Amino acid sequence: MHNNYYFLRQLTTQIGYLLPGLSFTHCYSQSKNELSLQFSSEEKSFSIKAHLQPDFSCLFFPDDLSRARRNSVDLFNEAIGQKVMEVIQYQNERSFLITLEQEWSLLFKMHGNRSNILLLKNSEPFALFKNKLAKDWNLKPAELNRALPVNEEAFTKLGGNYKKLLPTLGKLPAAYLQAQNYPEQPLEKQWILFSQMLHLLEKPEGFYLIELDGLPALSLLPFGTILQQFNEPIEAINRFFIAYTKEYTLELEKGAALQRLNKEIKSSQNYLEKTTAKLEEIMGSSKNREMADILMANLHAVRPGSTEVELYDFYHDRPVTIPLKKDLSPQKNAENFYRKAKNQQVEEKYLLENIESKEERLKTLQEQAGKVEETNDLKDLRNYLKSISLPENAATTETLPYRSFTFKDFQIWVGKGAIQNDDLIRYHAHKDDLWLHAKDVSGSHVILKRWPGKNFPVEVKEKAAQLAAWYSKRKQDSLCPVICTPRKWVRKQKGAAAGAVIVEKEEEVLLVPPAPFK
Repeated sequence: MHNNYYFLRQLTTQIGYLLPGLSFTHCYSQSKNELSLQFSSEEKSFSIKAHLQPDFSCLFFPDDLSRARRNSVDLFNEAIGQKVMEVIQYQNERSFLITLEQEWSLLFKMHGNRSNILLLKNSEPFALFKNKLAKDWNLKPAELNRALPVNEEAFTKLGGNYKKLLPTLGKLPAAYLQAQNYPEQPLEKQWILFSQMLHLLEKPEGFYLIELDGLPALSLLPFGTILQQFNEPIEAINRFFIAYTKEYTLELEKGAALQRLNKEIKSSQNYLEKTTAKLEEIMGSSKNREMADILMANLHAVRPGSTEVELYDFYHDRPVTIPLKKDLSPQKNAENFYRKAKNQQVEEKYLLENIESKEERLKTLQEQAGKVEETNDLKDLRNYLKSISLPENAATTETLPYRSFTFKDFQIWVGKGAIQNDDLIRYHAHKDDLWLHAKDVSGSHVILKRWPGKNFPVEVKEKAAQLAAWYSKRKQDSLCPVICTPRKWVRKQKGAAAGAVIVEKEEEVLLVPPAPFK
C-alpha cells in the first residue's frame, strides 16, 4: 500500500508539516530510475529519493543525500532556490503536489510502472523526470482530484462491487476483505465489512510492515504476518523500502541463479538418461569380438561371396547367423568384426567416462542449488555466487551484444562483432565509461564500466586492455598496444562501416600481452 491513496494521504500530511518554508536546493539523478531531491534552510534539511523502477516504485526519505562525484545529472534547475509553499494531496488519486514560489511546483505521480515526477510552471508540465512517459506532458493537475460517492446507496447500486466504487483501493485491501469471506456475505454484511475497513484506511491505528506472499508490504490494515508497527508514515515507508529492496533483490538474484542451475541440472539429467541408454544398448548387443572368434574358428565353412553364414556359437551353445560383406574374404570379415569390437570398447570407455564426469557435475550442481536455496542473506548469496562457476544464462548471452566479465568488482564488456560493437557503444556505454581497442587493427570494442565515485585501478585497466588485445587481430602477438580513452571521445561517423569509429582523443595507450579472461 506504499503508493495507495490512503497511505499517501497520511504521508503527505506529515510532509506538509515538515516542508513549508524550506527551499528547493538540490535535484539530481544518478541513474535513469532514481531522482534525489533536497529541501533546506539554515536550520534543517529534508530529503526525498524517488525510486521509480518499472517493477517497483517507492519514495524513500533518507536523513541526508550522498551524491557521487561522477555519474550525476542536475535536473529541474529552473525551480532551484524556490521556497516550498504547501503540500497538496489529490483526492482519490495516487499523486500529490509540492507547490513552490513563483508558480513552480513538483508533481509526484506514483502510478506503479508509470510513476514519474514532473516540474510544473503555472500548473502546466514544464519538465519530466522520465521523458519516455510522453503522455505525462498532457497531464492536467486541476483534473486530478476525483470526488467519488462512497455511501451505502452507491455501494448497493453496484451490488457490493467496491472496486468500481473505489478504483484506487488497491490489491491489499481487496485481500483483506477476501480473508474475511467478503464474497460469501450478504450485501448488508458486505457494506458493514467495507465500511469498517474504510474507517481503518481513513483513520489508521498504525502503519504496519507485514509479510504477504513471502514479501514485505506496507499496510494500514492489521493483516498478514505483522513484522513491525509504526506511528509515523515516513518511518514506516523507510523501513518498508529497506526491507522490500533487500528481500526483493535477494529473491530476484536467487531466482536467476536457481533458474540457471536448474536448467543445467535438467540438461545433465537428460544427458545421463540418453547416454546410459546408449551404453546399455551397446553393451547388450551381440559382441563383435565373439562373432570374429566364431568366424576365425570356421573359416573353412564360409563360402566366398556370401552375405551371411550360420555357424555354431560356442560361447552360448546355439546357432548364430553372422552378417558378412560379400566382397570381403572370410578372414577380412573377421578382421572387420575385430575392428568394430575395438571401436566398441573405445566407445564404451568414452561413454563411461562421460557418465562419471556428468554425474560428478550433476552432484555439484545439486549441492550448489541447495546452497543457493538455503541462503537468506544477499551479501552471502553474492559472495557464494562469485565462488562458484555459475552456468551461462543462454538467453542473456544471445540477447546482449557483448560478453560480460567481472574483475575486482568492475564490469568489462567485450563486443561480439562489428554490428554488436556499434550497439555496445551506442546503447550500453556511458560517456564516462572507458573505451578500449587494439591499436591499428580490427577487433572488439571493449567497455570498462565506471563505478561512481571511484577511479579505475591500473590493474583493472590492464585486464580490460588484455581482453581488447585478445579479441583482435593482434591476438597472437606477444605485446599489443591498446587505446584507452573515455567513451565520450569516441564517435560513429554517419555512413561508416559497422564497427568503424573515430577516436577524437587517445588519453593513453597501454602495451599489454593479449590474454583471455581467467
